[in-house]
Amino acid sequence: MSSHRPRKRFGQHFLHDPGVIARLLAAIQPEPEDCVIEIGPGEGVLTAPLLERLRRLEVIEIDRDLAVRLRAAHPAERLVVHEADALDFDFGRLPLGLRIVGNLPYNVSTPLLFHLAGFVERLRDMHFMLQREVVERIVARPSTPAYGRLSVMLQTRFHPTMLFRVAAGAFRPPPKVESAVVRLSPLAPAARAEVDYARLSKLVAAAFSARRKKLKNALPLEAAEFTALALDSNLRPENLSPEDYVRVMRCIEQRG
Repeated sequence: MSSHRPRKRFGQHFLHDPGVIARLLAAIQPEPEDCVIEIGPGEGVLTAPLLERLRRLEVIEIDRDLAVRLRAAHPAERLVVHEADALDFDFGRLPLGLRIVGNLPYNVSTPLLFHLAGFVERLRDMHFMLQREVVERIVARPSTPAYGRLSVMLQTRFHPTMLFRVAAGAFRPPPKVESAVVRLSPLAPAARAEVDYARLSKLVAAAFSARRKKLKNALPLEAAEFTALALDSNLRPENLSPEDYVRVMRCIEQRG
């Protein structure tokens, strides 16, 4: 298959390094009966080796030309190509135990991660190639510079692990940033917070929009509520753990 000209509007950077592909496959460890969906298969450099290990694979490709090429390269009974935007895709229509993989376009990676997090109950795991700085934000711990809204909102539902870094030269064309591979494993149902995640997201976004302010000015809590939650109102939003934000959200919900 001849090379496809990368399209800037889709944020296309095609992985071509065999060593990186091998490491990614080793991290995913696909089994024949796994239900796997690949986001942004591009030229199919990960698609083909996945199909060698799976009975069936589904992919989501927004680029019409690439979707046509993928359908031509693989039998329809083994490769299902969804010509769609992953940001609008309903992952709830796929079976439980879903495994999602992909080299995500950097320009939509954060909103796409938020979209996918809404389907956590259906997921077994996710493995993504992302901009290294985004992965660092995902895995960041409280009171560190990279810690923020993305850290909190994903860590309340997943256990994230940075697996390895990937140099820019592994892609065509090379991006201006380094990449990294992250594994997102859903927390056990009992460990996931029973809160309204849409409201939690708004609370966390508002807090981190004022991350240098003290909590008493960044969170909608009364002095007595800070005391009841055993939180120092003079701390800053970056000092609270994901669990702390869940407790704050529950306090606000109970207040009504």
